[in-house]
Parts: sequence; structure tokens; C-alpha cells
Amino acid sequence: MFEFLLKYPPAVYSKGKLALIGIWPAWALLILLLLAAGLLAWITIYRAGKRAGSLSLRRRLALWALQAGTASLLLLMLWRPAVQVAALQPQQNLVAVIVDDSASMALRDAGGSRLEAARAVLDGGLLEGLRERFMVRLYRAGKELARIEKPEELSGAQPASRIAAALRQVADDSAGLPVGAVVLLSDGADNEGGIDLETVRRIRRYRIPVHTIGFGREKMSRDVELVDVSIAPRALPDSRLTAGVTLRQAGFDGESARLVLKDGDRVLASSTVKLAGVEAPQTETLTFNAGSAGARNLEVSVELLAGEENRKNNTLTRLLNVEALKPRILLIEGEPRWEFKFIRRAAGEDQSLELASILRTTQNKIYRQGIATPTELEDGFPSTAEDLFAFRGIILGSVEANYFSPAQLELLREFVDRRGGGLLVLGGRDALAEGAYATSALAEALPVTLPARKGTFRREEAGFRLTRAGGESLICRLEDSPEKNADRWKRLPLLADYQDPGTPKPGALVLLESAPKGKGPLPLLITQNYGRGRSGVLATGGTWRWQMLQDHTDHSHEWFWQQLLRWLVAEAPGQVVASTPQPVLADRIEVPVRVEVRDKSFNPVSDGQVEARILGPAGVTATLELRPSEDEPGIYSTEWNASAAGSYLAEIVARRGEAEVGRDVLMFRSEDGVAENFRTEQNRELLEKLAGETGGAYYTPANASRLLDEISYSEAGSTVLETKDLWNLPVLFLLLFSLRAAEWLLRRNWGRI
Repeated sequence: MFEFLLKYPPAVYSKGKLALIGIWPAWALLILLLLAAGLLAWITIYRAGKRAGSLSLRRRLALWALQAGTASLLLLMLWRPAVQVAALQPQQNLVAVIVDDSASMALRDAGGSRLEAARAVLDGGLLEGLRERFMVRLYRAGKELARIEKPEELSGAQPASRIAAALRQVADDSAGLPVGAVVLLSDGADNEGGIDLETVRRIRRYRIPVHTIGFGREKMSRDVELVDVSIAPRALPDSRLTAGVTLRQAGFDGESARLVLKDGDRVLASSTVKLAGVEAPQTETLTFNAGSAGARNLEVSVELLAGEENRKNNTLTRLLNVEALKPRILLIEGEPRWEFKFIRRAAGEDQSLELASILRTTQNKIYRQGIATPTELEDGFPSTAEDLFAFRGIILGSVEANYFSPAQLELLREFVDRRGGGLLVLGGRDALAEGAYATSALAEALPVTLPARKGTFRREEAGFRLTRAGGESLICRLEDSPEKNADRWKRLPLLADYQDPGTPKPGALVLLESAPKGKGPLPLLITQNYGRGRSGVLATGGTWRWQMLQDHTDHSHEWFWQQLLRWLVAEAPGQVVASTPQPVLADRIEVPVRVEVRDKSFNPVSDGQVEARILGPAGVTATLELRPSEDEPGIYSTEWNASAAGSYLAEIVARRGEAEVGRDVLMFRSEDGVAENFRTEQNRELLEKLAGETGGAYYTPANASRLLDEISYSEAGSTVLETKDLWNLPVLFLLLFSLRAAEWLLRRNWGRI
């Protein structure tokens, strides 16, 4: 219908420019249009209005509008409107036809596979029509791009789809050749995360339009798919961890599915969940124990349901490095109290932690426990960054701010901010606002704004309750079941004391609230991230009653404190930290490695030597030297190709001269042919965006034949400027007839014929 009314395909109008090609200038047309409108206004509105029994003004205006429109249209046609558009010269331009030959194209939709549909489009006249007009290069795209001679060579067996890489290679291979256009037949599944901006810019530089033809259904059908699994990449031995499992489904509303987390053949956790929401992602949580030190390949799966159409998207693998570390924590207490004793007992029962403590017994005497050497902490609280930053966590008990020098308080703030350590401040008669911390340098690092008053500490019993955030936090997870966990917290004894810690800062999480008798709730356990580290406030010194007033078989107090201490140090970095943005490489081999190196005071080291020793599957070994960054002090990087599928382990060693600064372990995994099984619906959005940003158009198999009429209109390659008349468009004559018919009908209706 479009071409019937407007003679030419839409591409002519979208890419062409309008022009008047008559012998008279455009300004003459404008003058005549004004004169015609004025003359018709005088005749139809003014002169006719003086006659007896004339039409109303509104009706005369309607007639004038129709007559003026007719006259304007006739004048415009006399000036010969046209559209000028660049068109590819026949047989002088190259067209690259790229067919997605990846495994997702072999999936079957209604009527056959996507690849069969692509072959049908090519063999149904598209390929022959292109070859009649242009030089054509036929490619198959998958993990790599390759030239083929005929569609029968396509197999749908490629393990990956890299559309961006294919487009870049075609653009580079065709440099210097008159490339008129690229035609891409694909379902839009791309294992590189989409078409990056640099690829689009490169295509634009060559001014090559990319026309896309999309295959495959656009919505999933009777399938359950794992979308993502979120697990902390590092953990201490025997840590309690959570796996956030995101899945989506279609066709199984309200049915139950079983989630399973395995380490090899050993089941670590499982849960039965109810599926809800068609294609809307839902997230479930599995809680498990990290186990002993070592590298883990954790497999998370949702068990197959009867009738699932895709049975290969139910499993994801994630990596976990259980580090053989014993992070050191420093506890400083200003007075002997029960809380100090039971914190030490809970930490002592955790084989993955080391707790050193300073207890002020009198004003000028301290008692040290858990020290690494006879001289450690002999002068009390550390006064240098090197000594303090050797710890990964700090706990401040009931000790006033004046006990520390201003430099030590600033050092405590930098311990969290620069070192990335964990700081926990407990309640007490000399703690928080009572200890005058509100005006100290440390106040900035705390997760609360302390009250500007005294009298915040009360040695009175107080109840408490678990908040919603606390119920989701591992710190407060005494039972795996949320219902049982909430019930267990309700049964714990009252606190021995409580304190008003002030107002939580924006971004802070309140995990527990205290409930003093006759008063409103107060924040009790508050946490936040600060700088590179984290800080928390536990506004009581009375959790010891959870141990003293419980049966000896109840371990609520120990578990809570062990989990709180592990949270304190879990993300505190060492001097050398290695990372990669995607530890699991889904059908990609490029592994960018980034290493941050700091000295014992945690200042960046820019003059070091960093080496990565890689061990991989099938005996793969490699040694890489990392390059220092010119823009970021202390950052070193490199890139390596993990060509063999499997798990890899890289030991990172950083030196400064002959001295070793530190080392770290990095895990990553390369998977081949896995990503093609996920998100198998047609990614129409990607195909439409690619076509739109490069000057091409998106087609379906049903209208792909239009491509032959529209592909010629391009500014790429060898072109000629074509001028196409518009004065004789059928739509203009139809409009002229409509204007005259409308005037006749109005006059007849008003009795003026």
C-alpha cells in the first residue's frame, strides 16, 4: 500500500532530500501561494458574505480552506517536487551477507529451525536478487567469521555467536572496497554482551548500513531458565554463604521447582520454590557452608520439569575461592566486663579467626591477649599505619575517644577508608556519644550520626527485634529457614543494657532494633560501607546474656558473634588484590587481569614488578608480566586468552626490588558452547538498534523481500544521485479528488449546488 500511494519504497523518503526541480524559483511559488490564498479569501469569505442569505462565516472558512488547499496542491505540482537520493550503482558495489551459524540458530520454532528459515529466505530470491545487482560475499558467523559459497554450507553448529566481532572483521576486510551494505540474518543472540559503541562507530566511519533480518520467536515458551547466580567469589573456611539464584519461566505458573547447589557430586544446599510470573525474573536464596580451604566449582541448577523445551539452560557454574587465611582482629576494651570475655570465647572457637585484645585494667595498665609476638601492642593501641593495618578488623569497646590521640583517631578512620578494614563500635558507658566520639575524626566513618548529648547509655534490660534487612543478612542468620530464624531471635534473653546510637546515615542498614520498656525502638545493630571498607555499631554491651541465660547447648551467642566477626573482615583486602570482571567466561576467551598493589601502610605501589603464573586444564601453563597503569597508581594489568575450556588458577606475586610485597590467587573459568543455550528468544531490540544506528532497516522473514527494493539507497560504496519525481504520486491525485469531493459534498449538504 505504501508504494502504491507513494510510488517508491520508504528508504527513498528516509534517506533522500526533497527538492523543487521546476524551471521557476521557489520564491515565486511562495508568492503565488499567498496570492491564491488571498484571492480565494476575498471571493469566498468577503464577497460571498455580502450577498443576501449567504453562508455563515464558519462555513465560508471551511470552503475557503478546501479551495486554498486545492490551489496550493496544483501550484506545488507545477513546480515539480522531487526527492533526490543516493543509490548504489549496479554491479559496482559489494554487499556482505552474514548468516548467524551459531547453535541458537539450530533451535526449532514453529515450522522448523531458525537456520532453515534463514536458508529459505536466501534461497527464496533474496540471494539471487542481490547477485543480479551487486557483487555478493556470503559469510557464516559464529565463534569466528568464515567465507562460504552457498547457504547449504551452514550447519548451526558454531558454539558461540559474536556479532560485533563479525561486523568489525567484515568492515576491516572490505577496507578499500566499495561496500554498499551489510545484510545480517540472525536471532540477535550475542555472547559478547551486545554491539559495543566502538563497533558502531567503526561501521559509521565507513558509512555502511547494516540491514538485519530477525529469526526466532520473541517470547519464551514452556521453559525454566537460570538467569544468574550471585555468590561471593572469596570466603573464609566454614563460612556461611548465600547464593542468590535468579530464574525466569513461561508455561509453568504456580508449579514447584527444586533448586540444587552442588560442589562436584556433593549437595551443599537445596530448596523447593514456587514459580510465579511469566518471564518476570524471581530471585531465591540458598544458604550453604563454604567448607574447608580450596578452590570450588559450584554448580547451581533447577531440576527439569516435564515438557521443558530447552533442557540446556537449567545449570550455571560459579567459582568460589575458600582462602586459607586467619584474618586478625584487634579488640580494645576500656574496662573489664562480661561482653569482653564472651566475645573472646566466641572468637576462640572459630578456627578461621585470630583475635588480639587490649584490656585497660587501670588508668595506666593494659592486659594483652592473642598477641603474635612478645612486643606486639606493648605500647598499647598502635600509633602507625603499618602496625594498625596489619589487622583486618578493629572492635572498640567501652573506651572514650580521649584515650586515643587525634592522630590515632584519624588512623582509625583511614583504617576503614584507605586500608579497607572493618570497624565495629560497641555500646558502653564510655562508648559512642558517651565517649565524646561525635566530635572526633572517627565520627565520619560511623554508620550513625551520634547524638550531641550525654545520657545515651542505660544499664537496664531491653528487648530487641530483627528487622527485615536483618532477616536477610548472614550476620543474623541463626537458622536457615527465615521463619525458624525469626522465632529463634524472639526467644533470646533480654539485653543487659542498651544505648541510643543516634540516627542511621543514608545508605546504612539497621539489622536489629532495641526495644527498651516504655520507649520507642532504637537502632541496635547498624552497618554501612565506608570508603574501601565497612563499619558497624552494636549499641549494647549486654549480648553476653544470650550465653549466660541459655542452656549450654544453645550456641546462638557464639554463632552471632562469629558471623559478625567474619562480616567485619570478609572483604578486607590484602596488600595484593587480583580481579577480573567476568570470572566465568561464557564462550569468550579474553581474560583481562587487574591487580592492585599496596605497601604495608596501604599506599599504592607504582614501582613494583607483578607476575601472574597460570595453571589451566590439560596442563596449560603460562607466566605473564603485568603492566603498571599510567593513570591509576598501584594498578597493574594484562590480558590473556583462555583458549581451552575449563577452570584456571592464577597465582599473582608482587615484588618491590628483591622484597615480596604480597600475593593473591585469582580463579576464572572458560566455557565453550554454553551461552548459546540461554536467552534463546530473538533479541529484536538489538537487531533493530543495530540497523537504526547504522542507517539500515530491520526486517522479518515475512517482509524480507522488501530488502531488494530498499538496499540500493545508500551513501556507501559507489553511488549515483537519482532524482525521482513526486508531482505524479497517486496520493496527490487522490488528495486533489478528496478536496474537490469534500467541497461538493459540503455545498450539496448546505443546498448551494
